[in-house]
Amino acid sequence: MVDDIDTLRSQFLAGVDAAADLGALDAVRVQVLGKSGALTQLLKQLGATPPEQRRARGAALNSLKDDIAAALETRREGLERAAIATRLLSERMDISLPPPEAPAGLIHPISRTLEEMAAIFGAMGFSVGEGPDIETDWHNFSALNIPAHHPARDDHDTFYLPGIEGGPARVLRTHTSPVQVRTMLGQAPPIRVIVPGRTYRADHDATHSPMFHQCEALVLDRDITLGHLKGCIIDFLRAFFGIATLPVRFRASYFPFTEPSMEVDIGWNRKTGDIGAGGDWLEILGSGMVHPNVLANAGIDPREWQGFAFGMGVERVTMLKYGMPDLRPFFDSDIRWLRHYGFSALSPVMLHEGFGA
Repeated sequence: MVDDIDTLRSQFLAGVDAAADLGALDAVRVQVLGKSGALTQLLKQLGATPPEQRRARGAALNSLKDDIAAALETRREGLERAAIATRLLSERMDISLPPPEAPAGLIHPISRTLEEMAAIFGAMGFSVGEGPDIETDWHNFSALNIPAHHPARDDHDTFYLPGIEGGPARVLRTHTSPVQVRTMLGQAPPIRVIVPGRTYRADHDATHSPMFHQCEALVLDRDITLGHLKGCIIDFLRAFFGIATLPVRFRASYFPFTEPSMEVDIGWNRKTGDIGAGGDWLEILGSGMVHPNVLANAGIDPREWQGFAFGMGVERVTMLKYGMPDLRPFFDSDIRWLRHYGFSALSPVMLHEGFGA
């Protein structure tokens, strides 16, 4: 009987070693140790073994069971390692290269619009000015002829921040106009600058966001008139929208930092939303001649220098140009939206008779 156990051990261990994969190994396990397995049947037959042989045979069969279990576990670990190695080889990729069929990067519509504005105004001789997002009350309001009782200072419309070391409160700039003040304080006229950047107001709906972008322009020189203002704005709008005959209308308005002040409308079709078509008008930006008080606050003599300024919401003109109905997706980080409205990074802005596709 010892001989038959040794024979079974050799046969079972050979079957374990011959298993080529985990499925074949499990088949060997069932064949040997399953409910109907060969070794299981031998263990069940111990009851019929003569008493003087039962103890020795039972010990031998249990030893065989332990050897088979150990061999199965060792073989299983080896097959798992081999399977992982094979998988790693099959899934190997060169991480120094972009993955195949990866989508190309796209330029956000806001970035594209800012590039277009810089190109158009750059062709007119403008430079680009920048300034901090957190402003002093003086730069954001007082220097721009906005008195303390003006609604723009209301806590419900503006984000205020505590002062530094007990100093006066600061404010997230409500417009990019403070950069105009900083420009006038930092350099002598003549000045020709645009100021694109982020601005902040406590407002949020389909056409307003707590954080949005503006682009303003400032021109200071001797003998500047409303004619220069109108010509600059009309040229910009017609180049930006790519419509050489775009109707542009100026209406009297009020802004504390300009006098006289004007709202600027463009022709459009209210029913279809088409720019430059139909007999309707759509307000697009505010403008005016720089108020003498603003010049004086910046240390510039208004009797010698005159200028004009205007500003617009970057999101607003972008939505109009590309037919976007809702402002909120601009900030949702939805790659599907960007794939639809984004621009190729390999297609830079080119200024030639307006903008091409």
